[in-house]
Formats: sequence, structure tokens, C-alpha cells
Amino acid sequence: MYPGGQTIGVKVKSAGVLVVGHHLVEVSQQTKLSPGENSGLLPGDLMVSIDGVRLDEVRKVADLVKRAGDSGRELTIRYIREGRERTAKLKPAYDRNDNVWRLGLFIRDSAAGVGTLTFYAPNQGVYGALGHVITDMNTGTPIVVGSGHIVESSVTSISKSQDGDPGEKRAHFLKESQVLGNVESNTDFGIFGKMGRNPDHSLYNEPIPVAMSSEVKEGPAQILTVLEGQRVERFNVEIIHVARQQQPATKGMVLRITDPRLIDKTGGIVQGMSGSPIVQNGKLVGAVTHVFVNDPKSGYGCFIEWMLKDSGVVQPYSFQSNLKAV
Repeated sequence: MYPGGQTIGVKVKSAGVLVVGHHLVEVSQQTKLSPGENSGLLPGDLMVSIDGVRLDEVRKVADLVKRAGDSGRELTIRYIREGRERTAKLKPAYDRNDNVWRLGLFIRDSAAGVGTLTFYAPNQGVYGALGHVITDMNTGTPIVVGSGHIVESSVTSISKSQDGDPGEKRAHFLKESQVLGNVESNTDFGIFGKMGRNPDHSLYNEPIPVAMSSEVKEGPAQILTVLEGQRVERFNVEIIHVARQQQPATKGMVLRITDPRLIDKTGGIVQGMSGSPIVQNGKLVGAVTHVFVNDPKSGYGCFIEWMLKDSGVVQPYSFQSNLKAV
């Protein structure tokens, strides 16, 4: 497996249109209402169809709402909440100020951001990144991916982390027409998909072994990440706690940044560093996932084993420890 460390730009479109809030529609001088809220739709609901028409972008919603409003029809909306499909019926309301039909909902169909590539496997043509799920910024709901892609990104500056205030990498997308790979899934352990071409600026010319979760030890390690431009660098960390997990779970390890240069440049772990590979004793062991807000020199990491399973590189298996045949 090739460790990454490259900063990437991520763009995803949801498999539907996400409700992120309500608003009131002024239908008369005396009356304001939200048909969407009155129908029971809540922030975090994923609308998948209106009157049988599949939803894949916000623009399609506006067109369907206008048609129903002009004809005085009720809309049937199919949506997903907590994994279950449900149905809502509502009539659009006419906004007398803007002269348009509305549902009284704030909606979104896409998300974009910056993260770090964790690994790529040229032989299988797959990759993994981020180490944690992408959620909607308003609702905290995990995004159900309909489509997406990753591109190269360049770090332009860094806002340093301070106690109580995590910093962030500032970066811009490069060569958006030259896609590195697609995004097929968004899980608790990151984003995964097919990689069409290998990323530039790798520190490794050859793949390195990967460690199962049981092999990870407390002690020195390194993370790979970018501080400036596209140059991937190694930095020293200490793994100070390892959770013995018998099944996939987040927060597999706690690490602390010990590298003076990294601390000087970033103050510790910053947003955009999630997915940075963790290497110990020459093996890829995990990825940085979260920063401790009140102690930004420390944070969580996940085991690479769980990321590889979600990518399909390693097939799930049943743990047989502590079992006795009778």
C-alpha cells in the first residue's frame, strides 16, 4: 500500500437533496408559513424524489415546485430519515414578495472541502482519504454520496491551532479538469473510490506493509502531511494510547504531536490534516482523524485496517479471539 499525505480537494453531490433548515414564506400581509415544516420535514432529511421524479440537484426541485404551484397540485415527497424511507405531502406557498412558489425549506445538494489522502493502491485502483465521515455543515448529517471526485490541492497558508480554537489549512483546488479519482462511499472511516491516476509528490517509490490493529503499539511514529504547496513531509508524533478493538470503531488511538517544526507551523493538529497517514516501524498503521479542541497538540487516529475494509481492499472477517469450542 502506498501512503499518501497529499492535500486533496473533495467535491461530493448527495444522492438526493438535503433539507438543512426551514424558512417562512409570506403569502399575505397577515400570514407567513413554511409548507415544508408543516408537512413534518426536518433538517437532515434527504429528499430523494418529488412526484416520482428522482432528485439529483437543487435546480430540479424549483422546477417541480413551480409546476405544482401553477396547477394548484399537492406534491408527494419521498425522503429518507435515519435510514427509513418516508413520505410527505404538501402544497407549495406563493411568495408574494419574490413572486415564486416555495416550500419554505433551505436545501443543499453538494459539499466541498479540503482533506488529506491516506493511501492508494495502484494495482487495485482504489484510494482512501480523510479517516472520518463527511457531514453536512448545518445539520451534522452524514452525506449519502450520489457522485463526487477528488482533485489535487495546494496549501496556501495555515491558521495555527490554539487551545479552544482549532486551526485549519487554507488551500485551493488545482487542475479541476484533471480528476484524481471518484468518490463512491462516505463512511465513518473516510471517503473511498476508484483512482484514475496516481497522485504526484509521493514520499514513497514503493508500497509499504500495512499493520493490523493488533500490531499498533504505543510509542514513536510519524505522520505524513503538507504544510506548504504540495510537498509532503514527515513529522514525528507519539502514539500515547491504543484501543484494542475487536470490530471496526473510530478513535482507535490517541496521538500527540512531538515534532517542534510542526508545532511551530501549525500549533498541533489542524483542520484539513484529517486523513494524514500514520507510519510506525515502517508500516502504515492509521490516519489522523480529529483534534482535541482544548489540547490541539493531541488528537485521535483510526486504524488503517478499518479503512482498508471500507475500501474493499481487505475483506471483512470474523474475529475468533476468546472463543472456545464445546
